[in-house]
Amino acid sequence: MSTPEPASGGVPRVFAVIRALSRVPPEGARVTHLAQSVGLTQATTHRLLQALVAEGMVEQDERSKLYRLSVDFFALAAQAGNTGGLRALCRPALLRLCASLGDTLFLLVRSGFDAVCLDRAEGPFPIRSFTGDIGGRVALGVGQGALAILAFLPEDEREEVIRFNLSRVREFGVYDEVYLRTEIERVRQLGYAGRNTGLLDGMAGVAVPVLSAEGRPVAALSVGTIADRLNPERLPTVVALLQREAAQLGPRINPFDPVLRRPSQSLAEPWPESGSASVS
Repeated sequence: MSTPEPASGGVPRVFAVIRALSRVPPEGARVTHLAQSVGLTQATTHRLLQALVAEGMVEQDERSKLYRLSVDFFALAAQAGNTGGLRALCRPALLRLCASLGDTLFLLVRSGFDAVCLDRAEGPFPIRSFTGDIGGRVALGVGQGALAILAFLPEDEREEVIRFNLSRVREFGVYDEVYLRTEIERVRQLGYAGRNTGLLDGMAGVAVPVLSAEGRPVAALSVGTIADRLNPERLPTVVALLQREAAQLGPRINPFDPVLRRPSQSLAEPWPESGSASVS
């Protein structure tokens, strides 16, 4: 049974079609289905769809003739939905975690085959890290934050990164392919990366991936601290706090945020200092 026809006027009818398109399968829908869904005639629905196609908000598959919302539409919606960017979005979470845990927090974001430190909140303990200061980068797979991102990439993508980075991670002396793949599987099973590898003497870390609404690991929240502060008794508490913040951040991330493609762009923006520069 068809729904009542939307209110008269072009704008309500256009938005009725857009809402209907948001509910169709990824491959799209036919005019007849959309017309029935919005309660308009097929001719009216077709006219509205063609107007939306002309504006770049809707696309029609040449073979199937199915209509769907375009990438431009999603880009426009995402741009309006998160104007502050990933760094600004995650900053309060870093400060909360730093205050709660008393340790140094890092926000890492993927950049090709690397992870880049996009932001940090300093704890009271002097530590060392693989990425060092804001803007530092490390190969995906080295360090807990970079490992957390790598482990949750789609399988085909993960394999490409492993092949490219294997020679790079071997430079640290304790990695080989078997070890790296074992660690990746361990992280996937646990949901976090947390182990004192001994690569940085006296240091320990734990990290969780920040998954977008589509389930992609676009970033990681990571704690860096001295090894004694990340003992088996404290570790579950630290992981739980990280996972709670990551779960709240993930759905709010703008998938079209330019920071996800070019982290250095965000680093060029002025940002207030946060604590002492103890990470080196």
